[in-house]
Amino acid sequence: MPALVLLGAQWGDEGKGKATDLLGGSVDYVVRYQGGNNAGHTVVVGDQKYALHLLPSGILSPGCTPVIGNGVVVDPAVLLSELSGLQERGVDTSKLLLSGNAHLITSYHTTVDKVTERFLGKRKIGTTGRGIGPTYADKINRVGIRVQDLFDESILRQKVEAALDFKNQMLVKLYNRRAIAADQVLEELLGYADDLRGFVADTTLVLNDAIDEGKVVLFEGGQGTLLDVDHGTYPFVTSSNPTAGGACTGAGVGPTKISRVIGILKAYTTRVGAGPFPTELFDEDGDKLRTIGGERGVTTGRDRRCGWFDAVIARYATRVNGLTDFFLTKLDVLTGWERIPVCVAYEIDGKRVEELPYNQTDFHHAKPVYEMLPGWSEDISKAKTFEELPKNAQRYVKALEEMSGAPISAIGVGPGRTETIQINSFL
Repeated sequence: MPALVLLGAQWGDEGKGKATDLLGGSVDYVVRYQGGNNAGHTVVVGDQKYALHLLPSGILSPGCTPVIGNGVVVDPAVLLSELSGLQERGVDTSKLLLSGNAHLITSYHTTVDKVTERFLGKRKIGTTGRGIGPTYADKINRVGIRVQDLFDESILRQKVEAALDFKNQMLVKLYNRRAIAADQVLEELLGYADDLRGFVADTTLVLNDAIDEGKVVLFEGGQGTLLDVDHGTYPFVTSSNPTAGGACTGAGVGPTKISRVIGILKAYTTRVGAGPFPTELFDEDGDKLRTIGGERGVTTGRDRRCGWFDAVIARYATRVNGLTDFFLTKLDVLTGWERIPVCVAYEIDGKRVEELPYNQTDFHHAKPVYEMLPGWSEDISKAKTFEELPKNAQRYVKALEEMSGAPISAIGVGPGRTETIQINSFL
């Protein structure tokens, strides 16, 4: 049985939650392997809508074990709040497993994040201000605090004091802010220990054993390929690796155990935050996509920037992730356009470029080269098979598949759990 990676093939917000939820009934484990509560999934079950920020989407599927891997950075207050909210709505959260090696977001991480972003002014990155970047920085600098540290007060104190030695110098002398008391941080963190203890496990061992036993394990990335710290539009990226390789390091599973890699593509393109976006629209079409698509960040609450589908980005995602399949979402949003532009290449300094430029300057100056595809006006939300789609919608899907370099195996035709056309099985 397969181990699958499911990730965003654009700048995030592609509808990964819907795809994960679609597979949830057949999957034994769903694993978040990177990011933190800067990610967001919206899953619609019947008439109920769930907004998940830190928890894997599989927590909504009975019989599925949700796992937060070692590559995730965890804000304990957010995690406990999200668990409580689901419990109040009757969702069983008792199966959650949390890696003891996952790093914790503390109050000083969020303080540093917000202060630094304000200090950058016009040069700001557009972070969510949730402490994600500073936590990953502490992890790399080896002054981070892990979940397991909550259960050894002596070690926890040493680590908090070591981290604050530098941060207080920076806050006071550079940013003119008040120093943070180590005792206050320690008391806050120790207050989470009892509530989290029952979820903590050696998740690497659990997941490898599960795969060896023939269980189906789904690795779920947050954000998207173009926000990867190594392979995205740096520096306008997240602080971790949402790409497929991140699943191995962020969950402790070797690459030879991954059998399929599924990329989630929106039928158009969106992004949140600053950074280059070649197909971005500033006209009525952009407003229409935003309104019909409900393009507002699940986590940030910010309006998403909207543009036409970018096949250059899709091809890049196929390459750097080794994608075996695509899940195309929100095809229904495009209903009503007479013609739909698709970006097939870029023009840079008068030259046509069909692959994503590795040079940051070139990408900033890239102008989209569009091909016009015929649109459709029929309601597609009730379609259950590919053949039930209008002919022009079928042509649009086939064109995107050919341009993107991997088969489109499922299509989202509405926000609901059942509003999906399955062309090829992912399992």
